[in-house]
Amino acid sequence: MIGHHPEPDQIKLENVLTALGHPMRLAIVRELAGGGERACGTVLSKEIAKSTLTHHWRVLRDSGVIRQRPSGREHLLSLRREDLEQRFPGLLDSVLAGVESDPESVDRYAP
Repeated sequence: MIGHHPEPDQIKLENVLTALGHPMRLAIVRELAGGGERACGTVLSKEIAKSTLTHHWRVLRDSGVIRQRPSGREHLLSLRREDLEQRFPGLLDSVLAGVESDPESVDRYAP
């Protein structure tokens, strides 16, 4: 079962900032920023406990940063770029630019 996906007008800035405030979640967002959907198991290549990843996906999903949908036996993740841009113009691009200019905090999770 997939949890709550807030409607675009229900996305709160403090929840988005909290979600983006963890290096592993930033690494997930950076990977999803390439566009399209990704199977949960393909997002981070490092050996990370499934329960840890599930927690981080829940935080990102509940805050409105990602969308998660079932597809057969797996779940697909995608970045809610349009919703975030509509709600907080420029925020996601600024965060991603910051990660690219100082990638050390997320590189330990990168493929």
